[in-house]
Amino acid sequence: MVWFKRVKPSIRTTDKLDMPEGLWWKCEECGAMIHKKQLEDHVYTCSACDYHFRISPYRYFSILFDNENYQEFDDTLRAGDPLGFTDTKKYPDRVHDIIEKSGKTEACRNAWGDAGGRPLVVSAMDFGFIGGSMGSVVGEKISRAVDKAIELNAPLLVISQSGGARMMEGALSLMQMAKTSAKLTLLSSKKLPFISLMTDPTMGGITASFAMLGDINLSEPKALIGFAGPRVIRDTIKRDLPEGFQRAEFLLEHGFIDCIVHRKELKNHIVRLSGMLTA
Repeated sequence: MVWFKRVKPSIRTTDKLDMPEGLWWKCEECGAMIHKKQLEDHVYTCSACDYHFRISPYRYFSILFDNENYQEFDDTLRAGDPLGFTDTKKYPDRVHDIIEKSGKTEACRNAWGDAGGRPLVVSAMDFGFIGGSMGSVVGEKISRAVDKAIELNAPLLVISQSGGARMMEGALSLMQMAKTSAKLTLLSSKKLPFISLMTDPTMGGITASFAMLGDINLSEPKALIGFAGPRVIRDTIKRDLPEGFQRAEFLLEHGFIDCIVHRKELKNHIVRLSGMLTA
């Protein structure tokens, strides 16, 4: 049974559809029109309301690593078809179409480099690839990011951005929850820090596994974080939910996360935490 496979590297090195085309973009939170240059200067956040646009792993790498210098690894892993799954189209055809359309090759990318002069390993998820869902490749990549952190004696940062498990891989997808959680214990045994950053959205099996297991659990402002969505919960319990339920600010107030970090301060925050936890 082939859970995932290795292919030759693609000639594409960046996502085609990372951000909308054009010079002006509309904030989804407040409706403000923002010029492309202004958005770049504010690291893809709205200068009017601080709304954080959803960005790809490559943009997080550029923000975090010194001089935007980093080395991606395990970028040749691709999803297999262990179940022969078909809905409106075959699973391999769906994956192929997404790769061709977007240039994205999986829902997770790994990279390492220096951040603040110290080595850092980053595993960043991408909602733009099948909703950032965790299949066998994502679980394997996060596991290999743990191995790289141990090899480099460096902290690990995992940036979550996902709707949960990838149901096209069935139980093999759910197994990645246990696999990644168990793998992270190796970092603890080596006394290396694991920092978890939850972005919008972080849902389902991602929240129920590695996303909430950080030595420090961080979030971007107003990120949706939870297991089942608020609509499902409301319809199940037949009650209205508290205002801001499952948003980062609500979770911080109730002790589920440690800190909310604006993207402008993300690198400085990670550098300080890495220094403190590895001192």
